[in-house]
Amino acid sequence: MRYRTFGRTGWRVSEIGYGMWGMGSWSGADDAESLASLQHAVELGCNFYDTAWAYGEGRSEALLGQLVRARPQARLYTATKIPPKNLQWPARATDSVEDTYPPDHIERKVHESLEHAGLDSFDLMQLHVWQDSWLADDRWYKRLDELRSQGLFHAIGISLNRWEPWNGVRAVRSGLIDAVQAIYNIFDQNPEDELFPACAEMNVAVIARVPFDEGTLTGTLTKESRWPEGDWRNTYFVPENLIPSVERADALKPLAPEGSTMAEMALRFILNNPTVSTIIPGMRKLKNVAANIAASDKGPLPEELHTRLRAHRWERRPASWSQ
Repeated sequence: MRYRTFGRTGWRVSEIGYGMWGMGSWSGADDAESLASLQHAVELGCNFYDTAWAYGEGRSEALLGQLVRARPQARLYTATKIPPKNLQWPARATDSVEDTYPPDHIERKVHESLEHAGLDSFDLMQLHVWQDSWLADDRWYKRLDELRSQGLFHAIGISLNRWEPWNGVRAVRSGLIDAVQAIYNIFDQNPEDELFPACAEMNVAVIARVPFDEGTLTGTLTKESRWPEGDWRNTYFVPENLIPSVERADALKPLAPEGSTMAEMALRFILNNPTVSTIIPGMRKLKNVAANIAASDKGPLPEELHTRLRAHRWERRPASWSQ
């Protein structure tokens, strides 16, 4: 495992972190399997773990707390997210701070997350949705700053809406936040346009999420893929999304290096960008933990292949199904 500096915090975090959404609220999640996978990740050098109150309303946070207590000698960086008060994902342009992150709500959810995890503090506390217009009402920041001064967490971050990386540039340039989480992968390269340059200028850490495009970039989905009733992916992979996603992923398969996989290529593509601090793939199974972390050992892709993959950039706009 290789490590990168997490923006102005100075933390040295693993290039491959751990996204914990799937083990909190996706169908098929098994706590014993999840804990085994988390433990294996620590053994392989992973030290950054990202969860949220919304991932099972504390279920995923509880698993993270169990991991931290089981590994007292390891320096594990813990990150969670505060849900918006109106439970609206993604944030709408018409939503106000009062709708989403009034101070009392922020304080209540921070304490709930700490209780779920059984921890005294988190390293990073993030707002799970964001609108740059909220900079005009800084009550959210003042309360977060107060809670940070109490030692309940040590850094502040935001998670950006899907396919709206521009809707966080002002927050980055404000100097108020330490980290930004955005979707970045072979298809979704648009954070490179404005967001990443702002993060580099302000020394704000970048967490790259959805590296596999919710699964299509692993090359395992088909146009007939379906999931159990209640699984979020059924509402996301509607035909107008699933069909073009699979077609575009299939076009990438011939580019995967010999002896490699689509998933490895997808992770290594992101590693080519030095602005990224860590990548947080979801991984519930031991074999996926080992395979994903191995991508760090292989390092960025050769420049020729990276250039060819850049041609597969896909401009997408938010839709009713793209929460």
